[in-house]
Amino acid sequence: MMDTNAPAGAVDNVSGVAAGKAEARPRLAYIMSRFPKISETFVLYEILALEAQGLQVEVFPLLREHQTISHPEAAAVVARAHYHPFLSWRILQAVLYFLLHRPIATLRVLLEVLRGTLASRNFFIGALGIFPKTVRFAYEMQRLGVEHVHAHFATHPALAALIVHRLTGIPFSFTAHGSDLHVDRCMLEHKVRAAAFAITISAFNREVMVQECGEELRQRIHVVHCGVDPAVFAPGAPDAHAGAGGSVLRLLCVASLEEVKGHRILIEACAELVARGVRLRCDLVGEGPQRRAIETQIEAAGLGDTVRLHGNLPRPVVSRMMAAADIFCLASVPTRDGKREGIPVVLMEAMATGLPVVSSRLSGIPELVEDGVVGVLVEPRDSLGLAAVLEQLAGDPDRRHALGQAGRRRVEMHFDLHQNARRLAALFVDHAVHETQRAGRCIQAAASYGPQVNDA
Repeated sequence: MMDTNAPAGAVDNVSGVAAGKAEARPRLAYIMSRFPKISETFVLYEILALEAQGLQVEVFPLLREHQTISHPEAAAVVARAHYHPFLSWRILQAVLYFLLHRPIATLRVLLEVLRGTLASRNFFIGALGIFPKTVRFAYEMQRLGVEHVHAHFATHPALAALIVHRLTGIPFSFTAHGSDLHVDRCMLEHKVRAAAFAITISAFNREVMVQECGEELRQRIHVVHCGVDPAVFAPGAPDAHAGAGGSVLRLLCVASLEEVKGHRILIEACAELVARGVRLRCDLVGEGPQRRAIETQIEAAGLGDTVRLHGNLPRPVVSRMMAAADIFCLASVPTRDGKREGIPVVLMEAMATGLPVVSSRLSGIPELVEDGVVGVLVEPRDSLGLAAVLEQLAGDPDRRHALGQAGRRRVEMHFDLHQNARRLAALFVDHAVHETQRAGRCIQAAASYGPQVNDA
């Protein structure tokens, strides 16, 4: 499960970045769509975990996310992030700089991006929008001494990293997650070929990328799981009687309110459970475009006192809610426009807390939730099947406890944030060492050939 396909020796030393390579700690730049986005906190905590490994990370969001709730750790990163509007005098200065100093490269990458995105209206418009500010990113990264650019999401962030690479020569990589890979793969093969390497968060996603990009690129695509901090999401005191003998079963779902998260299926299952006489409370944490539809469904089902919407909540509050719950449920579904989950980090958080999890047999989820061992999986959109599983677990506290303990162990072994950050750091470091050695060989070759290299 932890196959990163890193070169031998890259991840042998879990107490350091890479065995024998501690001196090479490249300065990184991270590009993401929006920051800080509460539903994408894995990016924030990955940055912090890499910095704990001794790497320097500069943050370049394409957009500044304005939200009323954010995690406390985000404030310090926001304060030093490189935010830019779509157009400004500083951006125009950077564009003029590259037009004067690298005119052919600048015009060539603009043409490359526009031609590559022409078949997708969304990508084409987005490419036009981000191009000027990405040129500014390139200008600043060059002056900051950035040695490697990493983008989160295979869409516009990876495109921005490609633009920076073309303008400056700084190598780049990107991580593909879920919907960014499954909805529109515009220029995906192009990005993988141009990148130093690509990362994805599940073996399922890797096969999707290989199918799209070609078998010859398999070794360039690495699987590095996202992770959580088991010290933050720690088990609470179990309630052996919850859901049995007339007490209330406490269900929890933490997810953005959008179709792919399957709230409609969960609410249908809750209605079925109530009809069967199961007393329960279901807490929904998150915000999103389907809030009104979800409220309407809850009201129509007469579940106003059973299913409660809490909106976005910071991580410490979510952690406490997980510790107090009996079952975590995420009824993910594939959407009509092709959206699919990657491996939801919130399932890792719940499992680290010792909660039994019930989710869908979909995409990369089975790589985390081994059915019947660390949780239970049902077919997507099967609300009756979901209700049956929840009812069975409601009356079996011993099984809930066993699943929760097994889930905790699985997270500790394979989905620990710090362990996986070390594996990611090893990829960055190995590439930095490789680039340093390559540059050294080029310098030696130039010295050997003398004046002849100027004739080439």
